[in-house]
Amino acid sequence: MPSEPSTVPIVGIGASAGGLEAFREMLRFLPDDTGMAYVLVQHLDPKHESLLPELLARVTPMDVQEAQQDMVVEANHVYVIAPNTDMTLSQGALSLLPRTEVGGQHLSIDTFFCSLAERRAAGAMGVILSGTAADGTRGLQAIKAAGGMTFAQAPLSAQFDGMPQSAIAAGSVDFIGSPEEIARELTRISRHPY
Repeated sequence: MPSEPSTVPIVGIGASAGGLEAFREMLRFLPDDTGMAYVLVQHLDPKHESLLPELLARVTPMDVQEAQQDMVVEANHVYVIAPNTDMTLSQGALSLLPRTEVGGQHLSIDTFFCSLAERRAAGAMGVILSGTAADGTRGLQAIKAAGGMTFAQAPLSAQFDGMPQSAIAAGSVDFIGSPEEIARELTRISRHPY
């Protein structure tokens, strides 16, 4: 499938255990006028409603919403994956799919990042924050291979370093830093589009 024309730059941000604190710290340091959209893919309990949108709305002036089917991605907005779903990008809108597991693992971050790489190519950006296991590594590799930019939380700053460590070990990360440093780098990039 050909990549879509890059209108709004989309930053996919994946996290698992310890992710709430990392998301909060990152959003706290992102200005509300970067011109980018932020799509947060957190491993959520499939049986419970998510409080993530309300919790994150307290730390950023940007509009924070739970993703819905065919929701058009807009600049300076934050979108949070809905529980019990996988999410992809299609024609600038979010597409929700029933949650799938591969070998007993739910790889929602890889699913979204691979879709982002396919749709936005060099305009794709992916960030891996705190979490266990390796979800997101394959997705970051896809973003990097498509010419996009990749970021990982510095393992020492992560509550759980498994996911960032896995992405870094795979050699697919352009920038490693704390959530605050990643936010500052994204802001710098937004002021000087590459």
